[in-house]
Amino acid sequence: MLIFAIDDEPKMLRSLNAAIEEARPDAEICAFSKISEVIHSIKEEKRKPDVVFTDIEMPVMSGIELAIKIKNVVPDARIIFVTSHSQYAVEAFRLHINGYILKPVDPERVKEELKLLDIPVNVPEPESKLRIKCFGYFDVFWQGKPLIFKRNQTKELLAYLVDREGAACTSEELITALWEDVKDDKVAKSHIRVLISDLRTTLGNIKMEGILIREKRMIAIKRDMIDCDYYRMLGGDVNAVNSYHGEYMKQYSWAEYTNAKLHFSDI
Repeated sequence: MLIFAIDDEPKMLRSLNAAIEEARPDAEICAFSKISEVIHSIKEEKRKPDVVFTDIEMPVMSGIELAIKIKNVVPDARIIFVTSHSQYAVEAFRLHINGYILKPVDPERVKEELKLLDIPVNVPEPESKLRIKCFGYFDVFWQGKPLIFKRNQTKELLAYLVDREGAACTSEELITALWEDVKDDKVAKSHIRVLISDLRTTLGNIKMEGILIREKRMIAIKRDMIDCDYYRMLGGDVNAVNSYHGEYMKQYSWAEYTNAKLHFSDI
């Protein structure tokens, strides 16, 4: 087993390294105090860690950002965040079964986390929220079952609104995203109105039309009414970070821009 230990503070890094050595003496451990060292090890030395223990707050790049980049290159790497802020850790433990350790790192906590990595975590389906999957192919689920769309472009419209992270979109923006070559603007705007109406009907059938916000000829979604792997990853959810394997809404060409932002382009 290859384990990466990452912390910009030398004292904390030594403590983390020692705890991992005691918890897993048979493992190969690489300790890094700089992000550039991690990148060099993966890019130049072609090292692929099985587990990564990383500090959350670091200069240049946060531990969450680094974790996403590592996952792009080593999809199977498991990420465990390390933090010195107890209030952040307590909230993290409430939301996640594993994935966070409070500084100073204790060898027993390291053992617990490594054992939990081999145990599948069953997260109950949220019954009051629409569940949206962005990693891999875009899909939508309601109460554990796929949501059926009459039109493929209605589903794509929802995908684009999700990608915009709650920002309001104009008809012109939607037209540009959904159709590369628009010959008749009036026809396109009419088509967009049909798709928006269809989306409202589809969501209304499950009493979730409140997800959509319509104001001054613009449309957006309420982020707090959906459970989305992409949003959870942006918020530092360990399970979401570990579920990202370098693919994001892969059926839509316009989603390549967001995936490029997530992708580890410098490795």
